[in-house]
Amino acid sequence: MDNRSTPTPAFDMVLFGGTGDLVMRKLLPSLYQAHAASLLNQQGRLLALGRKAMSRDDYLALVEKSARQHVKEHFDAAAWASFCSRIDYLQVDAGNAAHYPALAEAVGQHPERVVVCYLATAPNLFAGICENLAAVGLNRPNVRVVLEKPLGIDLDSSNEINDAVAHFFKEEQLYRIDHYLGKESVQNLMAIRFANALFEPLWRREWIHDVQITIAEDLGVGTRGDFYDGTGALRDMVQNHLLQLLCIVAMEPPASMEADAVRDEKLKVLKALRPFSEQDVANKTVRGQYKAGAVAGQPVVGYLQEQGIPADSQTETFVAIKAEIDNWRWAGVPFFLRTGKRMQDRLAEIVINFRDVPHQLFSGPLSGSHTANRLVIQLQPEESIRLYFLAKEPGDTMRLQPAFLDLDFYKAFKVRRADAYERLLLDVIRGKLALFMRRDELVEAWRWVMPIMECWQNSSNTPPKQYTAGTWGPAASSALLSRDGISWHEES
Repeated sequence: MDNRSTPTPAFDMVLFGGTGDLVMRKLLPSLYQAHAASLLNQQGRLLALGRKAMSRDDYLALVEKSARQHVKEHFDAAAWASFCSRIDYLQVDAGNAAHYPALAEAVGQHPERVVVCYLATAPNLFAGICENLAAVGLNRPNVRVVLEKPLGIDLDSSNEINDAVAHFFKEEQLYRIDHYLGKESVQNLMAIRFANALFEPLWRREWIHDVQITIAEDLGVGTRGDFYDGTGALRDMVQNHLLQLLCIVAMEPPASMEADAVRDEKLKVLKALRPFSEQDVANKTVRGQYKAGAVAGQPVVGYLQEQGIPADSQTETFVAIKAEIDNWRWAGVPFFLRTGKRMQDRLAEIVINFRDVPHQLFSGPLSGSHTANRLVIQLQPEESIRLYFLAKEPGDTMRLQPAFLDLDFYKAFKVRRADAYERLLLDVIRGKLALFMRRDELVEAWRWVMPIMECWQNSSNTPPKQYTAGTWGPAASSALLSRDGISWHEES
Protein backbone atom coordinates (compact mmCIF):
# COMPACT_ATOMS: atom_id res chain seq x y z
CA MET A 1 0.00 0.00 0.00
CA ASP A 2 1.19 3.54 -0.82
CA ASN A 3 2.50 5.11 2.38
CA ARG A 4 0.52 8.25 1.58
CA SER A 5 -2.68 6.34 2.37
CA THR A 6 -1.46 5.27 5.80
CA PRO A 7 -1.28 7.39 8.96
CA THR A 8 1.91 9.09 10.01
CA PRO A 9 3.98 8.03 13.03
CA ALA A 10 3.17 9.70 16.35
CA PHE A 11 4.36 13.30 16.32
CA ASP A 12 4.46 16.69 17.99
CA MET A 13 4.41 19.60 15.55
CA VAL A 14 5.60 22.90 17.03
CA LEU A 15 4.41 25.89 15.00
CA PHE A 16 6.59 28.96 15.56
CA GLY A 17 4.66 32.03 14.41
CA GLY A 18 1.48 30.27 15.48
CA THR A 19 -0.70 33.39 15.19
CA GLY A 20 0.77 34.43 11.85
CA ASP A 21 -0.60 34.43 8.31
CA LEU A 22 1.19 31.31 7.08
CA VAL A 23 0.01 29.14 9.96
CA MET A 24 -3.59 30.35 9.70
CA ARG A 25 -3.87 30.48 5.91
CA LYS A 26 -1.89 27.40 4.89
CA LEU A 27 -0.54 25.14 7.62
CA LEU A 28 -3.57 24.57 9.85
CA PRO A 29 -6.01 24.15 6.93
CA SER A 30 -3.62 21.66 5.28
CA LEU A 31 -3.20 19.73 8.51
CA TYR A 32 -6.98 19.65 8.92
CA GLN A 33 -7.35 18.11 5.45
CA ALA A 34 -4.82 15.42 6.39
CA HIS A 35 -6.67 14.83 9.65
CA ALA A 36 -10.04 14.57 7.90
CA ALA A 37 -8.53 12.01 5.51
CA SER A 38 -7.28 9.95 8.51
CA LEU A 39 -3.63 10.49 7.52
CA LEU A 40 -2.50 11.89 10.87
CA ASN A 41 -1.62 9.54 13.69
CA GLN A 42 -4.21 9.66 16.45
CA GLN A 43 -1.43 10.57 18.87
CA GLY A 44 -0.28 13.52 16.75
CA ARG A 45 -0.31 16.90 18.55
CA LEU A 46 -0.05 20.50 17.33
CA LEU A 47 1.55 23.10 19.59
CA ALA A 48 1.23 26.68 18.35
CA LEU A 49 3.62 29.28 19.73
CA GLY A 50 3.13 33.04 19.89
CA ARG A 51 4.32 36.05 21.84
CA LYS A 52 0.83 37.09 22.90
CA ALA A 53 -0.55 35.80 26.17
CA MET A 54 -3.77 33.90 25.53
CA SER A 55 -5.51 30.80 26.75
CA ARG A 56 -6.01 27.69 24.67
CA ASP A 57 -9.69 28.60 24.26
CA ASP A 58 -8.74 32.08 23.03
CA TYR A 59 -6.35 30.57 20.51
CA LEU A 60 -8.92 28.08 19.26
CA ALA A 61 -11.34 30.99 18.79
CA LEU A 62 -8.67 32.67 16.65
CA VAL A 63 -8.21 29.44 14.68
CA GLU A 64 -11.96 29.22 14.13
CA LYS A 65 -12.05 32.79 12.85
CA SER A 66 -8.81 32.89 10.84
CA ALA A 67 -7.92 29.35 9.73
CA ARG A 68 -11.39 27.92 9.26
CA GLN A 69 -12.18 30.26 6.33
CA HIS A 70 -9.23 28.82 4.38
CA VAL A 71 -10.51 25.23 4.49
CA LYS A 72 -11.76 25.07 0.92
CA GLU A 73 -13.30 21.61 0.73
CA HIS A 74 -14.18 18.46 2.65
CA PHE A 75 -15.21 20.45 5.71
CA ASP A 76 -17.03 18.47 8.35
CA ALA A 77 -18.00 20.02 11.69
CA ALA A 78 -17.27 16.84 13.66
CA ALA A 79 -13.90 16.38 11.92
CA TRP A 80 -13.05 20.03 12.60
CA ALA A 81 -13.87 19.68 16.29
CA SER A 82 -11.77 16.51 16.44
CA PHE A 83 -8.90 18.30 14.69
CA CYS A 84 -9.04 21.24 17.11
CA SER A 85 -8.70 18.81 20.01
CA ARG A 86 -5.13 18.20 18.80
CA ILE A 87 -4.19 21.87 19.14
CA ASP A 88 -2.64 23.61 22.13
CA TYR A 89 -1.12 27.06 22.55
CA LEU A 90 1.98 28.19 24.43
CA GLN A 91 3.23 31.72 24.90
CA VAL A 92 6.80 31.75 23.62
CA ASP A 93 8.83 34.68 22.39
CA ALA A 94 11.04 33.00 19.78
CA GLY A 95 13.93 35.30 20.60
CA ASN A 96 13.77 34.80 24.37
CA ALA A 97 15.84 31.83 25.57
CA ALA A 98 14.07 31.93 28.96
CA HIS A 99 10.84 30.73 27.31
CA TYR A 100 12.29 27.51 25.86
CA PRO A 101 12.39 25.32 29.01
CA ALA A 102 8.58 25.54 29.10
CA LEU A 103 8.49 24.48 25.45
CA ALA A 104 10.78 21.50 26.16
CA GLU A 105 8.54 20.50 29.04
CA ALA A 106 5.43 20.75 26.87
CA VAL A 107 7.02 18.54 24.19
CA GLY A 108 8.46 16.09 26.71
CA GLN A 109 11.05 13.36 26.32
CA HIS A 110 9.55 10.79 23.96
CA PRO A 111 12.20 9.40 21.60
CA GLU A 112 9.59 7.29 19.80
CA ARG A 113 7.69 10.43 18.74
CA VAL A 114 8.74 12.66 15.85
CA VAL A 115 9.11 16.34 16.77
CA VAL A 116 8.65 18.83 13.92
CA CYS A 117 9.58 22.45 14.55
CA TYR A 118 8.08 24.56 11.76
CA LEU A 119 9.76 27.99 11.66
CA ALA A 120 7.02 30.15 10.14
CA THR A 121 8.93 33.27 11.14
CA ALA A 122 11.25 35.83 9.59
CA PRO A 123 14.53 34.13 8.53
CA ASN A 124 16.60 36.43 10.73
CA LEU A 125 15.15 34.48 13.70
CA PHE A 126 16.15 31.02 12.41
CA ALA A 127 19.63 30.93 13.95
CA GLY A 128 18.46 32.12 17.37
CA ILE A 129 15.54 29.69 17.42
CA CYS A 130 17.79 26.75 16.56
CA GLU A 131 20.30 27.76 19.25
CA ASN A 132 17.52 28.03 21.83
CA LEU A 133 16.05 24.66 20.79
CA ALA A 134 19.45 23.01 21.16
CA ALA A 135 19.98 24.58 24.58
CA VAL A 136 16.96 22.67 25.93
CA GLY A 137 17.75 19.41 24.13
CA LEU A 138 15.31 19.87 21.25
CA ASN A 139 17.92 19.05 18.63
CA ARG A 140 17.99 15.33 19.37
CA PRO A 141 17.79 12.93 16.38
CA ASN A 142 13.98 12.70 16.39
CA VAL A 143 13.62 16.50 15.91
CA ARG A 144 13.13 17.95 12.42
CA VAL A 145 13.21 21.64 11.54
CA VAL A 146 11.27 23.17 8.63
CA LEU A 147 12.78 26.38 7.26
CA GLU A 148 10.49 28.69 5.30
CA LYS A 149 11.73 30.88 2.46
CA PRO A 150 13.29 33.32 1.83
CA LEU A 151 16.47 31.85 3.29
CA GLY A 152 18.57 35.01 3.22
CA ILE A 153 18.62 37.98 0.85
CA ASP A 154 21.77 36.94 -1.03
CA LEU A 155 24.41 34.22 -1.10
CA ASP A 156 26.36 35.58 1.89
CA SER A 157 23.33 35.97 4.15
CA SER A 158 22.02 32.55 3.11
CA ASN A 159 25.35 30.96 3.99
CA GLU A 160 25.36 32.81 7.29
CA ILE A 161 21.93 31.43 8.24
CA ASN A 162 22.78 27.92 7.09
CA ASP A 163 26.09 27.94 8.95
CA ALA A 164 24.35 29.00 12.15
CA VAL A 165 21.58 26.41 11.81
CA ALA A 166 24.06 23.66 10.90
CA HIS A 167 25.88 24.28 14.18
CA PHE A 168 22.91 22.78 16.03
CA PHE A 169 21.17 20.47 13.52
CA LYS A 170 22.44 17.92 11.01
CA GLU A 171 21.57 18.38 7.33
CA GLU A 172 19.21 15.37 7.40
CA GLN A 173 17.18 17.14 10.12
CA LEU A 174 16.60 20.25 7.98
CA TYR A 175 13.64 20.60 5.62
CA ARG A 176 13.94 23.71 3.40
CA ILE A 177 10.44 23.96 2.03
CA ASP A 178 9.31 25.07 -1.43
CA HIS A 179 5.61 24.37 -1.70
CA TYR A 180 5.67 24.26 -5.52
CA LEU A 181 7.50 20.93 -5.30
CA GLY A 182 4.52 19.49 -3.42
CA LYS A 183 2.05 20.18 -6.22
CA GLU A 184 0.49 17.08 -7.75
CA SER A 185 1.23 18.11 -11.33
CA VAL A 186 4.95 18.53 -10.54
CA GLN A 187 5.00 15.01 -9.12
CA ASN A 188 3.17 13.76 -12.20
CA LEU A 189 5.75 15.43 -14.43
CA MET A 190 8.40 13.22 -12.86
CA ALA A 191 6.16 10.15 -13.30
CA ILE A 192 5.44 10.96 -16.94
CA ARG A 193 9.14 11.39 -17.69
CA PHE A 194 10.62 8.50 -15.78
CA ALA A 195 7.89 5.84 -15.93
CA ASN A 196 6.93 6.04 -19.61
CA ALA A 197 8.91 5.20 -22.74
CA LEU A 198 6.77 7.69 -24.70
CA PHE A 199 8.37 10.91 -23.43
CA GLU A 200 11.90 10.13 -22.26
CA PRO A 201 13.38 9.62 -25.78
CA LEU A 202 11.93 13.02 -26.79
CA TRP A 203 13.07 14.84 -23.64
CA ARG A 204 16.23 16.38 -25.13
CA ARG A 205 17.62 19.04 -27.42
CA GLU A 206 16.95 17.06 -30.62
CA TRP A 207 13.17 17.22 -30.09
CA ILE A 208 12.46 20.13 -27.74
CA HIS A 209 12.64 23.67 -29.12
CA ASP A 210 12.18 25.65 -25.91
CA VAL A 211 10.75 25.49 -22.39
CA GLN A 212 8.64 28.21 -20.74
CA ILE A 213 8.00 28.35 -16.98
CA THR A 214 5.57 30.99 -15.70
CA ILE A 215 4.33 31.89 -12.23
CA ALA A 216 1.94 34.84 -12.57
CA GLU A 217 -0.17 36.50 -9.88
CA ASP A 218 -3.08 38.86 -10.41
CA LEU A 219 -2.68 40.28 -6.89
CA GLY A 220 -0.46 43.20 -5.95
CA VAL A 221 1.74 43.42 -2.86
CA GLY A 222 -1.24 44.17 -0.60
CA THR A 223 -0.21 44.74 3.01
CA ARG A 224 3.23 43.17 2.43
CA GLY A 225 4.71 46.30 0.89
CA ASP A 226 7.44 46.80 3.50
CA PHE A 227 8.61 43.19 3.12
CA TYR A 228 8.26 43.01 -0.64
CA ASP A 229 10.11 46.23 -1.40
CA GLY A 230 13.20 44.82 0.28
CA THR A 231 12.84 41.53 -1.57
CA GLY A 232 11.52 41.85 -5.12
CA ALA A 233 10.43 39.20 -7.61
CA LEU A 234 13.95 37.88 -8.32
CA ARG A 235 14.54 36.87 -4.69
CA ASP A 236 10.92 36.05 -3.90
CA MET A 237 10.18 33.75 -6.85
CA VAL A 238 13.06 33.10 -9.25
CA GLN A 239 15.76 31.98 -6.83
CA ASN A 240 13.51 29.29 -5.35
CA HIS A 241 10.21 28.39 -7.06
CA LEU A 242 11.19 28.92 -10.70
CA LEU A 243 14.62 27.34 -10.42
CA GLN A 244 13.22 24.33 -8.60
CA LEU A 245 10.66 23.80 -11.37
CA LEU A 246 13.43 24.16 -13.96
CA CYS A 247 15.39 21.44 -12.15
CA ILE A 248 12.44 19.03 -12.23
CA VAL A 249 12.03 19.59 -15.98
CA ALA A 250 15.72 19.35 -16.86
CA MET A 251 17.16 16.77 -14.44
CA GLU A 252 18.52 13.41 -15.55
CA PRO A 253 16.69 10.28 -14.39
CA PRO A 254 17.87 9.59 -10.82
CA ALA A 255 19.19 6.16 -9.88
CA SER A 256 16.26 5.84 -7.46
CA MET A 257 13.60 7.99 -5.84
CA GLU A 258 15.65 8.23 -2.66
CA ALA A 259 16.06 11.80 -1.44
CA ASP A 260 19.74 12.30 -2.22
CA ALA A 261 19.51 10.55 -5.59
CA VAL A 262 16.84 13.04 -6.69
CA ARG A 263 18.60 16.03 -5.18
CA ASP A 264 21.95 15.05 -6.71
CA GLU A 265 20.40 15.29 -10.18
CA LYS A 266 18.77 18.65 -9.43
CA LEU A 267 22.13 19.95 -8.23
CA LYS A 268 23.75 18.95 -11.53
CA VAL A 269 21.22 21.09 -13.39
CA LEU A 270 21.93 24.12 -11.21
CA LYS A 271 25.67 23.67 -11.70
CA ALA A 272 25.17 23.46 -15.49
CA LEU A 273 23.22 26.74 -15.74
CA ARG A 274 25.23 29.15 -17.84
CA PRO A 275 26.42 32.06 -15.65
CA PHE A 276 25.46 35.61 -16.59
CA SER A 277 27.91 38.27 -17.70
CA GLU A 278 26.97 41.94 -17.42
CA GLN A 279 26.11 41.90 -21.14
CA ASP A 280 23.96 38.79 -20.67
CA VAL A 281 21.98 40.54 -17.95
CA ALA A 282 21.27 43.39 -20.36
CA ASN A 283 20.28 41.10 -23.24
CA LYS A 284 18.65 38.09 -21.55
CA THR A 285 16.73 39.52 -18.60
CA VAL A 286 13.76 41.84 -18.23
CA ARG A 287 12.73 43.50 -14.98
CA GLY A 288 9.45 45.34 -14.70
CA GLN A 289 7.22 47.19 -12.27
CA TYR A 290 3.45 47.46 -12.54
CA LYS A 291 1.67 50.77 -12.90
CA ALA A 292 -2.01 51.54 -12.43
CA GLY A 293 -4.42 49.50 -14.48
CA ALA A 294 -7.37 47.14 -14.12
CA VAL A 295 -7.56 43.53 -12.92
CA ALA A 296 -10.77 41.53 -13.39
CA GLY A 297 -12.48 44.75 -14.48
CA GLN A 298 -11.57 46.62 -11.30
CA PRO A 299 -9.14 49.58 -11.23
CA VAL A 300 -5.96 49.03 -9.21
CA VAL A 301 -3.13 51.36 -8.25
CA GLY A 302 0.45 51.07 -9.40
CA TYR A 303 3.26 49.61 -7.31
CA LEU A 304 4.57 53.03 -6.28
CA GLN A 305 1.14 53.92 -4.88
CA GLU A 306 0.89 50.78 -2.74
CA GLN A 307 1.05 51.04 1.05
CA GLY A 308 4.61 51.08 2.39
CA ILE A 309 6.33 51.56 -0.99
CA PRO A 310 8.76 54.52 -1.39
CA ALA A 311 7.87 56.85 -4.24
CA ASP A 312 11.25 56.27 -5.90
CA SER A 313 11.41 52.48 -5.45
CA GLN A 314 13.10 50.50 -8.22
CA THR A 315 12.10 47.10 -6.85
CA GLU A 316 11.03 44.73 -9.60
CA THR A 317 7.56 43.16 -9.53
CA PHE A 318 8.17 41.31 -12.81
CA VAL A 319 11.09 39.23 -14.08
CA ALA A 320 11.67 37.40 -17.35
CA ILE A 321 14.92 35.52 -17.97
CA LYS A 322 16.36 33.47 -20.80
CA ALA A 323 18.31 30.69 -19.10
CA GLU A 324 20.56 28.15 -20.79
CA ILE A 325 21.86 24.80 -19.57
CA ASP A 326 25.31 23.76 -20.75
CA ASN A 327 25.10 19.99 -20.92
CA TRP A 328 24.60 17.35 -23.60
CA ARG A 329 20.85 16.97 -23.09
CA TRP A 330 19.93 20.66 -23.20
CA ALA A 331 22.64 22.59 -25.08
CA GLY A 332 20.96 25.16 -27.34
CA VAL A 333 17.49 24.87 -25.76
CA PRO A 334 16.37 28.16 -24.17
CA PHE A 335 14.51 28.01 -20.86
CA PHE A 336 12.36 31.11 -20.41
CA LEU A 337 11.46 31.93 -16.81
CA ARG A 338 8.77 34.51 -16.01
CA THR A 339 7.06 35.74 -12.87
CA GLY A 340 5.13 38.86 -11.95
CA LYS A 341 2.50 40.52 -9.81
CA ARG A 342 -0.66 42.25 -11.04
CA MET A 343 -0.67 40.23 -14.23
CA GLN A 344 -3.68 39.31 -16.31
CA ASP A 345 -4.39 36.00 -14.59
CA ARG A 346 -3.27 33.89 -11.67
CA LEU A 347 -1.35 31.17 -13.45
CA ALA A 348 1.53 28.78 -12.93
CA GLU A 349 2.51 26.52 -15.78
CA ILE A 350 5.35 24.70 -17.51
CA VAL A 351 5.21 24.63 -21.32
CA ILE A 352 7.37 22.23 -23.33
CA ASN A 353 7.42 23.28 -27.01
CA PHE A 354 8.55 20.50 -29.33
CA ARG A 355 10.36 21.03 -32.62
CA ASP A 356 8.76 20.95 -36.06
CA VAL A 357 8.44 17.78 -38.06
CA PRO A 358 11.35 17.54 -40.52
CA HIS A 359 9.17 17.84 -43.65
CA GLN A 360 5.74 19.42 -44.04
CA LEU A 361 3.16 17.45 -46.00
CA PHE A 362 0.31 19.83 -45.28
CA SER A 363 -0.22 23.47 -46.14
CA GLY A 364 -2.11 26.09 -44.22
CA PRO A 365 -1.60 28.48 -41.31
CA LEU A 366 -1.61 25.75 -38.65
CA SER A 367 1.22 23.67 -40.09
CA GLY A 368 4.92 24.34 -39.97
CA SER A 369 5.03 25.67 -36.40
CA HIS A 370 6.62 24.08 -33.36
CA THR A 371 3.73 25.49 -31.32
CA ALA A 372 1.57 22.72 -32.78
CA ASN A 373 3.14 20.13 -30.48
CA ARG A 374 3.45 21.18 -26.86
CA LEU A 375 3.05 19.74 -23.40
CA VAL A 376 1.44 22.13 -20.91
CA ILE A 377 1.69 21.30 -17.21
CA GLN A 378 -0.57 23.68 -15.30
CA LEU A 379 0.09 24.06 -11.56
CA GLN A 380 -2.51 26.72 -10.77
CA PRO A 381 -5.30 27.74 -10.62
CA GLU A 382 -6.16 24.13 -11.52
CA GLU A 383 -3.69 21.28 -11.84
CA SER A 384 -3.72 19.58 -15.24
CA ILE A 385 -1.49 18.21 -17.98
CA ARG A 386 -2.37 18.66 -21.65
CA LEU A 387 -0.62 17.42 -24.79
CA TYR A 388 -1.38 19.61 -27.80
CA PHE A 389 -1.09 18.37 -31.40
CA LEU A 390 -2.62 18.88 -34.86
CA ALA A 391 -5.38 16.63 -36.15
CA LYS A 392 -7.49 16.50 -39.28
CA GLU A 393 -10.70 18.49 -39.18
CA PRO A 394 -13.77 16.35 -40.01
CA GLY A 395 -14.80 16.80 -43.64
CA ASP A 396 -13.63 16.10 -47.15
CA THR A 397 -10.59 18.39 -47.03
CA MET A 398 -7.24 17.87 -45.34
CA ARG A 399 -7.56 20.83 -43.01
CA LEU A 400 -5.71 20.69 -39.71
CA GLN A 401 -6.98 21.96 -36.39
CA PRO A 402 -5.35 21.99 -32.94
CA ALA A 403 -6.51 19.33 -30.48
CA PHE A 404 -5.29 18.10 -27.13
CA LEU A 405 -5.21 15.12 -24.83
CA ASP A 406 -6.25 16.10 -21.33
CA LEU A 407 -4.50 14.01 -18.68
CA ASP A 408 -6.97 14.42 -15.84
CA PHE A 409 -5.57 12.26 -13.05
CA TYR A 410 -8.35 13.09 -10.62
CA LYS A 411 -11.03 11.78 -12.96
CA ALA A 412 -8.94 8.73 -13.80
CA PHE A 413 -8.18 7.77 -10.21
CA LYS A 414 -11.10 9.45 -8.43
CA VAL A 415 -8.97 10.54 -5.51
CA ARG A 416 -9.13 13.49 -3.16
CA ARG A 417 -6.99 16.48 -4.10
CA ALA A 418 -4.24 17.01 -1.55
CA ASP A 419 -2.70 20.48 -1.64
CA ALA A 420 1.03 21.09 -1.73
CA TYR A 421 1.48 22.02 1.92
CA GLU A 422 -0.47 18.95 3.07
CA ARG A 423 1.78 16.64 1.06
CA LEU A 424 4.96 18.32 2.26
CA LEU A 425 3.91 18.37 5.91
CA LEU A 426 3.17 14.65 5.73
CA ASP A 427 6.60 14.10 4.17
CA VAL A 428 8.27 15.97 7.02
CA ILE A 429 6.51 13.83 9.62
CA ARG A 430 7.45 10.67 7.71
CA GLY A 431 11.07 11.81 7.27
CA LYS A 432 11.00 11.99 3.45
CA LEU A 433 13.47 14.61 2.19
CA ALA A 434 13.21 14.26 -1.60
CA LEU A 435 10.92 17.29 -2.06
CA PHE A 436 13.01 19.62 0.11
CA MET A 437 16.08 21.61 -0.88
CA ARG A 438 19.49 20.49 0.24
CA ARG A 439 21.95 23.19 1.22
CA ASP A 440 24.19 22.78 -1.83
CA GLU A 441 21.14 23.28 -4.08
CA LEU A 442 20.38 26.54 -2.32
CA VAL A 443 23.98 27.72 -2.69
CA GLU A 444 24.04 27.05 -6.44
CA ALA A 445 20.67 28.77 -6.94
CA TRP A 446 21.91 31.90 -5.16
CA ARG A 447 25.22 31.74 -7.05
CA TRP A 448 23.39 31.81 -10.40
CA VAL A 449 21.03 34.63 -9.41
CA MET A 450 23.66 36.90 -7.83
CA PRO A 451 25.12 38.43 -11.05
CA ILE A 452 21.62 39.46 -12.15
CA MET A 453 20.87 40.95 -8.76
CA GLU A 454 24.15 42.85 -8.62
CA CYS A 455 23.78 44.28 -12.13
CA TRP A 456 20.29 45.51 -11.35
CA GLN A 457 21.44 47.05 -8.08
CA ASN A 458 24.26 48.88 -9.87
CA SER A 459 22.04 50.21 -12.67
CA SER A 460 20.25 52.90 -10.69
CA ASN A 461 19.94 54.98 -13.86
CA THR A 462 17.98 52.21 -15.59
CA PRO A 463 14.67 51.81 -13.73
CA PRO A 464 12.41 48.76 -14.21
CA LYS A 465 10.26 48.79 -17.34
CA GLN A 466 6.68 49.81 -16.60
CA TYR A 467 3.77 47.54 -17.43
CA THR A 468 0.07 48.14 -16.95
CA ALA A 469 -1.57 46.12 -14.19
CA GLY A 470 -3.79 43.44 -15.69
CA THR A 471 -1.45 42.65 -18.61
CA TRP A 472 1.18 39.98 -19.16
CA GLY A 473 4.10 42.27 -18.36
CA PRO A 474 6.37 44.69 -20.26
CA ALA A 475 6.63 44.53 -24.04
CA ALA A 476 10.31 43.70 -23.57
CA SER A 477 9.22 40.30 -22.21
CA SER A 478 7.64 39.39 -25.55
CA ALA A 479 10.66 40.81 -27.39
CA LEU A 480 12.93 38.52 -25.35
CA LEU A 481 11.26 35.49 -26.94
CA SER A 482 10.72 37.00 -30.37
CA ARG A 483 14.49 37.09 -30.88
CA ASP A 484 14.28 33.27 -30.92
CA GLY A 485 11.30 33.37 -33.27
CA ILE A 486 8.78 32.29 -30.62
CA SER A 487 6.19 33.79 -28.26
CA TRP A 488 4.76 33.12 -24.84
CA HIS A 489 2.17 30.38 -24.62
CA GLU A 490 -0.81 32.71 -24.17
CA GLU A 491 0.25 34.73 -27.22
CA SER A 492 0.44 31.72 -29.54
